[in-house]
Amino acid sequence: MLNGIDFGAYTREQLKQFANDGYTVVIPLAATEQHGPHLPVWTDTVICERICREAIGIATGAGAKLLMAPVLGIGCSEHHLAFGGTLSISSEVYLQILMDIGRSLCLDGFGKLVFVNGHGGNEWVMQQAAVDLTLQYPVWTAAASYWNLAKQALVDANAGEIGPVPGHAGAFETAMMMALNPEVVTGPFEKQEHPAITSIARGMTNVFVGRRGIITGWDGYTDSPGGATKELGEHFFYVIARAVGEWLVSCCSSMENIGQAGSAEKVDREKGGNR
Repeated sequence: MLNGIDFGAYTREQLKQFANDGYTVVIPLAATEQHGPHLPVWTDTVICERICREAIGIATGAGAKLLMAPVLGIGCSEHHLAFGGTLSISSEVYLQILMDIGRSLCLDGFGKLVFVNGHGGNEWVMQQAAVDLTLQYPVWTAAASYWNLAKQALVDANAGEIGPVPGHAGAFETAMMMALNPEVVTGPFEKQEHPAITSIARGMTNVFVGRRGIITGWDGYTDSPGGATKELGEHFFYVIARAVGEWLVSCCSSMENIGQAGSAEKVDREKGGNR
């Protein structure tokens, strides 16, 4: 591909050809919100974009046909507004934004869309949008947050030993930013004994337990960033990117194989009906 994986680097004619060739569009979802006293508000956006870019590189190297849409860098961050330094879209509007992005890509001719999320507040709305798109348009959709795709890989990498994964502005995200954009991490870190909050629902699928003022963690972050190192961040980044890349390959392959099987079955039914 002449201009790499970026959707925005191509002309309309080139993108029409990609659509005709069966390319899948990956839409990274992130946020602009406070990340404690030591991380910039674009932390989720930096991490999500870099993971998606690396993962798509891995997947295209394995033969997957992928494009990356521009990162949606503002998400559902209502629970961070009280701390300042946050931009947020209400969940109702965010759902419509995701639906409109999906609708646009469908009208562009793309039949396979993948949302990859890097902010917890987006997760439930993203999943609803993915379901609604498949009900309203002839399109394959998939949706997942990077930490869920890489859950077992992160367990194997002992990521949980430094704090909740991904947590919020704690040791995990701090380590990631030290690896990806170290010049914006300000230290020394405050509150080395910062109390961590472990949700009743932690580790459970599709379960939410929370209360206003608590779901952000104490004082806007979930745990002390004190255990973070650049080396850990680099290791976690590549573990995650590899897991997401492998999932993209599997996802695209499944869409393609099931789509071909469905087309063959339709042809068989039509032939049978004409006998």
